[in-house]
Amino acid sequence: MSIAFLLTTLVVVATPGTGVVYTLAAALSRGRRASIVAAVGCTLGIVPHLLATVTGVAALLHAGATAFQVLKYAGVAYLLYMAWATVRDKEALVVEEERAAPVSARRVIVRGVLINILNPKLTIFFFAFLPQFVSPGEPHALVHMVGLGGVFMLATFAVFAGYGVLAASVRSHVIGRPRVMAWLRRGFAGSFVALGAKLAVTAR
Repeated sequence: MSIAFLLTTLVVVATPGTGVVYTLAAALSRGRRASIVAAVGCTLGIVPHLLATVTGVAALLHAGATAFQVLKYAGVAYLLYMAWATVRDKEALVVEEERAAPVSARRVIVRGVLINILNPKLTIFFFAFLPQFVSPGEPHALVHMVGLGGVFMLATFAVFAGYGVLAASVRSHVIGRPRVMAWLRRGFAGSFVALGAKLAVTAR
């Protein structure tokens, strides 16, 4: 496990993206526990990309423009849906200690998984990133790549959970301030739209 791999992983994971936005939204709307659950969902969403990389499907996506475009626009559609759902569902960002609308951990995890599954750049990232840290003639290259992917997932969970806990710590400052929450809701929705637009114009 090289220092270069760890540093690159931390930089990539810490860069704000859809998973970070989703985790922050969960933290501010539901608190610390929800943010950690959201971080779990986003981390689990990495698994298909890792499996695609080690089984060669990533190579197909990297070479096939049609497959990449289909997955890319599915991701764009889901991000736009998340923006619409955030604006429409006013309960999604209601912060009240006495009566926060219950949302199952399963639902939070599923949303987090979908956000990362529908991100083709993550597959391409693994395809271009992991092989650089595995020797071509290494006898257990597959196991090594899975191990590196596991470290990437652990880093993702730790960083996302850290973001969420920090956001949850300021949650009390917005309790009872509907105007603040309304602007936060619009801000998160705008972030999802911006991320979707960025993904839409991203070339392979």
